[in-house]
Amino acid sequence: MAVKLICASHSPLMEFASPQEKRKELAVREAFDKLAAEVKAYDPTLIITFGPDHFNGFFYDLMPSFCVGIRATAAGDWDYGKIDNKIDVPEETALSLVRCVLDEGVDVAYSYRMQADHGVTQPLHFLCGGQLDRYPTIPIFINGAAAPMPTTKRTIALGRAVGQFIKSLNLENERVLVLGTGGLSHDPPTPQMGSVPPEVEEFLIAGRNPTEEARNARQAKIIAVGQKLAAGDTSVAVPLSPEWDIALLEKFKNADFAALEAMTEAEIRRDGGRGGQEVRSWMAAFAALSELGEYDMTTHCYEDISEWIAGFGIVSAELKG
Repeated sequence: MAVKLICASHSPLMEFASPQEKRKELAVREAFDKLAAEVKAYDPTLIITFGPDHFNGFFYDLMPSFCVGIRATAAGDWDYGKIDNKIDVPEETALSLVRCVLDEGVDVAYSYRMQADHGVTQPLHFLCGGQLDRYPTIPIFINGAAAPMPTTKRTIALGRAVGQFIKSLNLENERVLVLGTGGLSHDPPTPQMGSVPPEVEEFLIAGRNPTEEARNARQAKIIAVGQKLAAGDTSVAVPLSPEWDIALLEKFKNADFAALEAMTEAEIRRDGGRGGQEVRSWMAAFAALSELGEYDMTTHCYEDISEWIAGFGIVSAELKG
């Protein structure tokens, strides 16, 4: 059995804003193209992807810390997969994953009607030739937007439990690809409960399936924040933090899970912005891989791109030997 990992930042603004420094955009797109070719050659028999949501598929009417998609479709936000564009989830395998994770002592929700937003669909789009259903894929949601969030320690425990599931497959011809998406430092204008008017609270509680007009208006606000941040207006968002991002990449490279487990929600918000909370997806992905042995990590690019409101990193990792 072979296991590989790819972790990448995401930004829905990639197709809606062009950085002034063109080399930064080129570096990101070249890294995605390189890894897409590697994924095609690898031809995974199973993808397990850890990703957040941005109040497109998960809401405060019932907000789990973790949720496994038994059946899943694209939420359709930012044109990454239209609504009802199915993700090819192998149901029996997904149920086996849930059973294994529960047996490992991590309580995880599961859904037969998951709507996966760009936190899951964008990396699948770029790495799988624009086809969300190209490979059998199990999406695992990790709450990185709705406070209070799962601790980093518990998130890593989830990743380790999934790693035990991968180990249990033990099939000679199995080729597993573990994806983690989110982070690094970025601060999109995500509304927060307790600090918004009642109509926005209602959206955060039950805002599924918005009208096209409502979705476009929401997306326009995010595009505007990126433009203001690129122009130097730091009043609209926490500025990107390349220093914090690079330090995080070193923690992942060195498998420093003790340091990752020590990170708190408040610390991540302060140093990495609201979107920095999504780095939990990377933590779970690397923890899953580490259950199978020591690994070597390669950083394919890191660029701080204000127009995309993202410290944009793309890495891969393989087991040693």
